[in-house]
Amino acid sequence: MCRSGTLNVMTYKQETTAVHSGLNNDEQHGCVVPPIYLSTTYNFIDFNTPRIYDYSRRGNPTRDIVQRTLAELEGGIGAVLTNTGMSAIHLITTAFLKPKDLIIAPYDCYGGTYRLFDSLSQRGVYRVKFIDQNNKVGLEKVFLEKPQLLLIESPSNPLLRVVDIPYLCKIARENGTLSVVDNTFLSPVLQNPLTLGADLVIHSCTKYLNGHSDTLGGVVISKDSSIVNDLAWWANNIGVTSGAFDSYLLLRGLRTLTLRMLSAQNNTLLIIEFLKKQPLVKKLYHPSLPSNPGYKFAVCQQHGFGAMLSFELDVDEYDLRKFLKSLRLFTLAESLGGVESLISHAATMTHAGISAQSRAKAGISETLLRISVGIENPQDLITDLDNAFKSITKN
Repeated sequence: MCRSGTLNVMTYKQETTAVHSGLNNDEQHGCVVPPIYLSTTYNFIDFNTPRIYDYSRRGNPTRDIVQRTLAELEGGIGAVLTNTGMSAIHLITTAFLKPKDLIIAPYDCYGGTYRLFDSLSQRGVYRVKFIDQNNKVGLEKVFLEKPQLLLIESPSNPLLRVVDIPYLCKIARENGTLSVVDNTFLSPVLQNPLTLGADLVIHSCTKYLNGHSDTLGGVVISKDSSIVNDLAWWANNIGVTSGAFDSYLLLRGLRTLTLRMLSAQNNTLLIIEFLKKQPLVKKLYHPSLPSNPGYKFAVCQQHGFGAMLSFELDVDEYDLRKFLKSLRLFTLAESLGGVESLISHAATMTHAGISAQSRAKAGISETLLRISVGIENPQDLITDLDNAFKSITKN
């Protein structure tokens, strides 16, 4: 049973990433920071006698260190590092789905995920149904169709809705369905889906795991070695593995993951208190709010509430543009999870690839803004927002 009451956001996973950051792996020279193996190919010892590595698309020493590190952080047995977060999702569907197989996905998922599933389903690669995963009646109905894959995104992007991960994974397991949790928004510091029952956990490593907005990457992690082996085979087969230098940058970012996550989360809670007092904020979305969909699940399954928030402005397009133009510290840009604070307009940016009708069904309004809170001085961030609000406040 989950304890009742408000989650203490400082009660995060006690293991620090310092012991999981791939340090001290070099046996040749004792380098504390492992070297980058940039070679794409490796010589054979003799005829028909390859070394451990033969070609870097299939295997690379630098990438292997990161894969072991990420698997350890999430409590998995192995991981496959891909060149983007979207290729991680595409890899799973390629490896485990056939034509007519069914995916269940959240109706309010990330726009890129929606676009991928929708476009490939239209080609007959597989079938997809986007549903409200907090609707138990709807869930029971769709599971009668024996889906092959359940994708869970909790908190969701961009409305931060939380779903009951243990319950969903239990239903999936009972029906022989592979359960996949996108843990990008929280990272292993604030949530561990494999311990909640998931078969696979995925990340866009571009975001919090790297944390510096300077490399692309994705990862799939599992507790099942046969699943990891299948994914590794397909990753090499379709050519979506990560390069050595991107792997190195990701490993560097991981060393500060806990510090960055907690700093950004603390800033977020302060910004939320400020936004609560703004008359032009029509609605506020964050898992720490009791009014947020799935708050009771967040308290149970998360170690913190995270540093992503969204809010709707009660303004027209003219004032929306003026508000965004007035910001100086918040950068109008897509992506998230970096040390810098970003703001995006879902309808024209992250979710522009979704039809207006689908956005409306998911609850994504035309004045919804999403913030990825960074680690800057929180008062500076609040002052920046305050100035933007003042620019559109009518006397």
